[in-house]
Amino acid sequence: MGKQNWKPGTMVYPLPAVMVSCGASQEDYNIITIAWTGTVCSDPAMCYISVRPNRHSYDIIKKHGEFVINLTTKDLAFATDWCGVKSGKDFNKFEEMNLTPGESKMLQAPIIEESPLSIECKVKQIVELGSHDMFIAEVVNVQADEKYIDPESGRFRLDKAQPLAYSHGHYYELGKLIGRFGYSVMKKKTKKKLAKKNNKK
Repeated sequence: MGKQNWKPGTMVYPLPAVMVSCGASQEDYNIITIAWTGTVCSDPAMCYISVRPNRHSYDIIKKHGEFVINLTTKDLAFATDWCGVKSGKDFNKFEEMNLTPGESKMLQAPIIEESPLSIECKVKQIVELGSHDMFIAEVVNVQADEKYIDPESGRFRLDKAQPLAYSHGHYYELGKLIGRFGYSVMKKKTKKKLAKKNNKK
Protein backbone atom coordinates (compact mmCIF):
# COMPACT_ATOMS: atom_id res chain seq x y z
CA MET A 1 0.00 0.00 0.00
CA GLY A 2 1.28 3.46 -0.90
CA LYS A 3 0.38 6.99 0.13
CA GLN A 4 -2.29 9.21 -1.36
CA ASN A 5 -1.79 12.86 -2.27
CA TRP A 6 -4.57 15.11 -1.03
CA LYS A 7 -5.29 18.75 -1.76
CA PRO A 8 -4.03 21.22 0.88
CA GLY A 9 -6.17 21.18 4.01
CA THR A 10 -6.19 21.54 7.78
CA MET A 11 -4.78 18.18 8.84
CA VAL A 12 -2.86 19.02 12.02
CA TYR A 13 -4.84 16.96 14.54
CA PRO A 14 -5.62 16.34 17.36
CA LEU A 15 -5.99 19.79 18.85
CA PRO A 16 -7.39 21.17 22.09
CA ALA A 17 -11.00 22.33 21.85
CA VAL A 18 -11.03 25.42 24.05
CA MET A 19 -13.73 27.83 25.11
CA VAL A 20 -12.55 31.41 24.66
CA SER A 21 -14.33 33.95 26.82
CA CYS A 22 -14.39 37.64 25.99
CA GLY A 23 -16.15 40.93 26.72
CA ALA A 24 -15.60 43.82 29.11
CA SER A 25 -18.98 43.79 30.87
CA GLN A 26 -21.73 41.28 31.58
CA GLU A 27 -23.78 42.73 28.73
CA ASP A 28 -21.25 41.66 26.11
CA TYR A 29 -19.68 38.60 27.77
CA ASN A 30 -19.47 35.79 25.24
CA ILE A 31 -17.91 32.38 24.67
CA ILE A 32 -16.58 31.04 21.39
CA THR A 33 -15.29 27.50 20.94
CA ILE A 34 -12.01 27.34 19.05
CA ALA A 35 -9.70 24.55 17.94
CA TRP A 36 -7.31 26.75 15.94
CA THR A 37 -5.19 27.65 18.96
CA GLY A 38 -1.75 26.97 20.35
CA THR A 39 1.55 28.22 21.75
CA VAL A 40 3.77 30.46 19.64
CA CYS A 41 6.48 31.49 22.12
CA SER A 42 7.79 30.37 25.52
CA ASP A 43 9.50 33.56 26.71
CA PRO A 44 7.51 35.72 26.83
CA ALA A 45 4.65 33.24 27.03
CA MET A 46 2.51 33.80 23.92
CA CYS A 47 -0.31 31.97 22.21
CA TYR A 48 -2.81 32.49 19.45
CA ILE A 49 -6.40 31.93 18.43
CA SER A 50 -7.71 32.11 14.88
CA VAL A 51 -11.23 33.49 14.43
CA ARG A 52 -13.44 34.04 11.40
CA PRO A 53 -14.24 37.78 11.04
CA ASN A 54 -17.97 37.04 10.79
CA ARG A 55 -18.11 35.43 14.22
CA HIS A 56 -19.82 37.42 16.96
CA SER A 57 -16.79 37.22 19.25
CA TYR A 58 -14.43 38.61 16.61
CA ASP A 59 -15.45 42.26 17.05
CA ILE A 60 -15.56 41.90 20.84
CA ILE A 61 -12.00 40.57 21.00
CA LYS A 62 -10.75 43.12 18.48
CA LYS A 63 -12.41 46.00 20.36
CA HIS A 64 -11.07 45.14 23.80
CA GLY A 65 -7.79 43.49 22.76
CA GLU A 66 -8.06 40.62 25.22
CA PHE A 67 -9.53 37.17 25.75
CA VAL A 68 -9.29 34.13 28.01
CA ILE A 69 -8.47 30.62 26.77
CA ASN A 70 -10.35 28.17 29.00
CA LEU A 71 -9.26 24.55 28.69
CA THR A 72 -12.10 22.07 28.43
CA THR A 73 -12.81 18.63 29.86
CA LYS A 74 -14.95 15.56 29.29
CA ASP A 75 -17.59 17.06 31.61
CA LEU A 76 -17.59 20.26 29.54
CA ALA A 77 -17.87 18.49 26.17
CA PHE A 78 -21.55 19.33 25.59
CA ALA A 79 -21.07 23.01 26.51
CA THR A 80 -17.93 23.16 24.38
CA ASP A 81 -19.76 21.93 21.31
CA TRP A 82 -22.87 24.03 21.95
CA CYS A 83 -20.86 27.23 22.33
CA GLY A 84 -19.25 26.47 18.99
CA VAL A 85 -22.46 26.08 17.00
CA LYS A 86 -24.63 28.76 18.61
CA SER A 87 -24.09 32.51 18.23
CA GLY A 88 -23.71 35.01 21.04
CA LYS A 89 -25.96 37.29 19.00
CA ASP A 90 -28.87 35.02 19.87
CA PHE A 91 -27.95 33.50 23.22
CA ASN A 92 -26.31 34.31 26.53
CA LYS A 93 -24.01 31.31 26.46
CA PHE A 94 -23.02 31.51 30.12
CA GLU A 95 -26.68 31.28 31.17
CA GLU A 96 -27.71 28.69 28.59
CA MET A 97 -24.88 26.30 29.54
CA ASN A 98 -24.96 27.06 33.29
CA LEU A 99 -21.38 28.30 33.18
CA THR A 100 -20.05 30.78 35.70
CA PRO A 101 -18.23 33.94 34.61
CA GLY A 102 -15.38 34.55 37.04
CA GLU A 103 -13.05 37.46 37.58
CA SER A 104 -9.78 37.64 35.70
CA LYS A 105 -6.78 38.99 37.54
CA MET A 106 -5.39 41.07 34.66
CA LEU A 107 -8.30 41.49 32.23
CA GLN A 108 -11.87 42.71 32.00
CA ALA A 109 -12.84 39.54 30.13
CA PRO A 110 -14.22 36.80 32.38
CA ILE A 111 -12.79 33.37 33.01
CA ILE A 112 -15.03 30.28 33.00
CA GLU A 113 -15.02 29.00 36.57
CA GLU A 114 -15.78 25.42 35.51
CA SER A 115 -12.59 25.24 33.44
CA PRO A 116 -9.56 23.60 35.10
CA LEU A 117 -7.19 26.17 33.59
CA SER A 118 -7.89 29.69 32.34
CA ILE A 119 -5.21 31.56 30.39
CA GLU A 120 -5.59 35.35 30.37
CA CYS A 121 -4.32 36.88 27.12
CA LYS A 122 -3.61 40.39 25.81
CA VAL A 123 -3.67 40.80 22.04
CA LYS A 124 -0.36 41.97 20.57
CA GLN A 125 -1.03 41.55 16.87
CA ILE A 126 -3.81 40.60 14.46
CA VAL A 127 -2.74 38.83 11.29
CA GLU A 128 -5.19 38.62 8.39
CA LEU A 129 -4.73 35.22 6.77
CA GLY A 130 -7.82 34.34 4.71
CA SER A 131 -10.83 32.58 6.17
CA HIS A 132 -9.51 33.38 9.66
CA ASP A 133 -7.62 36.19 11.35
CA MET A 134 -4.98 35.18 13.87
CA PHE A 135 -4.94 36.97 17.22
CA ILE A 136 -1.40 36.67 18.59
CA ALA A 137 -1.42 37.37 22.31
CA GLU A 138 0.80 37.54 25.36
CA VAL A 139 -0.19 35.46 28.38
CA VAL A 140 -0.55 37.85 31.32
CA ASN A 141 -1.90 35.43 33.93
CA VAL A 142 -2.99 31.82 34.39
CA GLN A 143 -5.65 30.62 36.84
CA ALA A 144 -5.48 26.95 37.82
CA ASP A 145 -8.11 25.01 39.74
CA GLU A 146 -6.52 23.94 43.04
CA LYS A 147 -8.30 20.59 43.06
CA TYR A 148 -5.98 19.44 40.27
CA ILE A 149 -2.78 20.43 42.05
CA ASP A 150 -0.93 17.49 43.59
CA PRO A 151 -0.47 18.34 47.31
CA GLU A 152 2.78 16.39 47.50
CA SER A 153 4.60 17.56 44.36
CA GLY A 154 2.76 20.82 43.74
CA ARG A 155 2.41 19.71 40.11
CA PHE A 156 -0.71 20.60 38.18
CA ARG A 157 -2.41 17.35 37.09
CA LEU A 158 -4.42 18.36 34.04
CA ASP A 159 -4.81 14.67 33.18
CA LYS A 160 -7.04 14.27 36.23
CA ALA A 161 -9.45 16.79 34.71
CA GLN A 162 -9.90 14.53 31.64
CA PRO A 163 -9.02 17.17 29.03
CA LEU A 164 -10.89 17.27 25.74
CA ALA A 165 -9.24 16.84 22.33
CA TYR A 166 -10.67 17.60 18.88
CA SER A 167 -9.89 15.68 15.69
CA HIS A 168 -11.59 15.95 12.29
CA GLY A 169 -14.90 17.15 13.72
CA HIS A 170 -14.98 14.76 16.67
CA TYR A 171 -14.25 15.13 20.39
CA TYR A 172 -12.10 12.66 22.31
CA GLU A 173 -10.77 12.16 25.81
CA LEU A 174 -7.06 11.48 26.23
CA GLY A 175 -5.67 7.97 26.59
CA LYS A 176 -2.88 6.41 28.64
CA LEU A 177 0.42 8.09 29.42
CA ILE A 178 3.23 6.92 27.09
CA GLY A 179 6.13 8.92 28.48
CA ARG A 180 7.29 12.38 29.42
CA PHE A 181 9.52 14.86 27.64
CA GLY A 182 13.03 13.43 27.37
CA TYR A 183 12.06 9.85 28.26
CA SER A 184 13.76 8.54 25.10
CA VAL A 185 17.18 9.42 26.51
CA MET A 186 16.55 8.56 30.16
CA LYS A 187 18.65 5.95 31.88
CA LYS A 188 16.95 2.56 32.13
CA LYS A 189 16.77 2.76 35.91
CA THR A 190 14.91 6.08 35.75
CA LYS A 191 12.53 4.72 33.10
CA LYS A 192 11.63 1.72 35.28
CA LYS A 193 11.07 3.95 38.29
CA LEU A 194 8.80 6.24 36.28
CA ALA A 195 6.84 3.32 34.80
CA LYS A 196 6.34 1.79 38.26
CA LYS A 197 5.08 5.13 39.59
CA ASN A 198 2.63 5.54 36.69
CA ASN A 199 1.28 2.00 37.11
CA LYS A 200 0.27 2.81 40.68
CA LYS A 201 -1.96 5.67 39.54
